[in-house]
Amino acid sequence: MTLPGALLRGVTPFAITLHREFRGVMSREGVVIHGPSGWGEFAPFEDYGNEYAGRWLATALEAAYGDWPASKREYISVNAIIPGVSAEVAAQLARDVVSTDGCTTIKVKVTGDLAGDEARVAAVRQTLDEVLGVGIGRIRIDANACWSVSQAIDAIRCLSAYSLEYVEQPVELNDDLREVRRSIDVPVAVDESIRKDKNLDVHALKELRELADFAIIKPAPIGGVHRGVEIAELLKMPIVVSNGMESSIGICTSLALAGALDIDRACGLGTGKLIAQDLIASPLVPIDAKMKVQRLAPDAESLTAARARMSDDQAQFWLMRLEQAWHSQAAAPWHEKVGM
Repeated sequence: MTLPGALLRGVTPFAITLHREFRGVMSREGVVIHGPSGWGEFAPFEDYGNEYAGRWLATALEAAYGDWPASKREYISVNAIIPGVSAEVAAQLARDVVSTDGCTTIKVKVTGDLAGDEARVAAVRQTLDEVLGVGIGRIRIDANACWSVSQAIDAIRCLSAYSLEYVEQPVELNDDLREVRRSIDVPVAVDESIRKDKNLDVHALKELRELADFAIIKPAPIGGVHRGVEIAELLKMPIVVSNGMESSIGICTSLALAGALDIDRACGLGTGKLIAQDLIASPLVPIDAKMKVQRLAPDAESLTAARARMSDDQAQFWLMRLEQAWHSQAAAPWHEKVGM
């Protein structure tokens, strides 16, 4: 293990559990890192290679050893999220987030099964209209690039009947995004086109203005809060900050980015509602559709329980991922600051 001792002393592997399956998992694993500035979270999904994982580590090190830009406001408006559940469950979840959390904007996951997707979106629209009044609640759909071009066009034309604010990442490739956007009336948002871009260079980012109407920025997979501000300034288009189904510690990083930007739309940070057992006693959830910009530390009991949910082999796996990410180009600027 070639990680510096100062870093290792602040590392705790963890596993938090979810109420419902998200991206094919019922738990989220990673490590939290404690440093002089506070706590950061390193929890890249399995499909992120070492270089991408290096960005997640840079984000965690920024939180633990660096600083965040000053926030322009104390509270962030947020949307709720409905995973790929049945229409009946979607209706129940929508009613709950409106009545309990005050959310009037809901992002609905679509999976590529048009019949199921339409039933889910229709159930959310009906619930919003019943509870809030017709047309008041906003629906966003997130495809995670699950469609081909023809599937995307057909599905979005069908789902547009439910008054969509935008469709997020309908297809994977930029050329396909351009074709889909020309063929539909619903605004398009990009997510994977940003966070899975290998270089995040100026030319590639500026090209997105021709492909989409909104940009979704998640700080963890792009390298941190400061990097998120830089990307937002390059894009010069409407921004929605989101997160990667992290613990409440990780959500704080996304709140910091949202607070540093001028954003007038609800951000995708209501994922705490999906967490069953967090690193704090009660997961961060919206109150009156807002969340406070803040730093949090895990509480001792919750962190101990989260570590105990991991086997020693799982913990070793995450330490190996951490070491591999440490040697990536993205994490290299933090070597000296951490103490190497």
